[in-house]
Amino acid sequence: MIEVVGITFEENGTVYYFSPKRFKLKENITVIVETNRGLQFGKIVKKSFYIDQKKINTPLKNIIRIATKQDYFAHKRNLKDAEEALKKCRKLASKQQLNMQVIDCSYTFDRSQLMFRFLAESRVDFRLLAKELAAIYKTRIELRQVGVRDKAKEIGGIGPCGRQLCCSCFLNDFDSVSINMAKNQNIALNQTKINGSCGRLLCCLKYEDETYSKCRECLPKIGETIEVEEGKGKVTALDILNRTYTIEIPEIGTIEKSVQCEKC
Repeated sequence: MIEVVGITFEENGTVYYFSPKRFKLKENITVIVETNRGLQFGKIVKKSFYIDQKKINTPLKNIIRIATKQDYFAHKRNLKDAEEALKKCRKLASKQQLNMQVIDCSYTFDRSQLMFRFLAESRVDFRLLAKELAAIYKTRIELRQVGVRDKAKEIGGIGPCGRQLCCSCFLNDFDSVSINMAKNQNIALNQTKINGSCGRLLCCLKYEDETYSKCRECLPKIGETIEVEEGKGKVTALDILNRTYTIEIPEIGTIEKSVQCEKC
């Protein structure tokens, strides 16, 4: 086991683990940390706890210091300058007729790198754009292509459930979601029902997938021929959470059966 703290660099952003070193840290404290990109200004979102070393990448990066008032002002200045850089990048991309949509921009705390994230339907040759930006801002430039889910997280909105999009209010990372999860939960494979605002599969399909998978282990499969007290027949429907299934027996007709399941 190894002691870690969880830190994020943006609101509802991905949580990264760092070594607390000698610091006593509580949630919502801001800190300066060492990253592969350079120094970053972050916020503690998970106070010190122990985790299996196999579950994280080691060695862990260190927390340099608890942020001071001067650090906070420098961070705010970086955010303001990044907004201006974003406008400039969009103008240059439009001037060069690049088929890309620049969605955000961020400086590292030490301003050693300026990163732009963009959306594009295909690969974009942005070498000239990067060269012009580097000449203007005198720092290392990174242009990173991201997906539509990142765009939805950035913009926000209301999901089909009537609530704020999960990605824009509490999801810190994008887990992979597959069409098999919808099938596993007996959801109709209608794109308007299973796709979110980003046009990709709903993130919430993953939330209950484990429970459905466990409950399914106790139930027969649709189309399977099984024998019950009333006779032998074919399974035609499942009610997974209620742990019942419908079986069609030629001599009797359709009946509903239930199972006892300790897994769900």
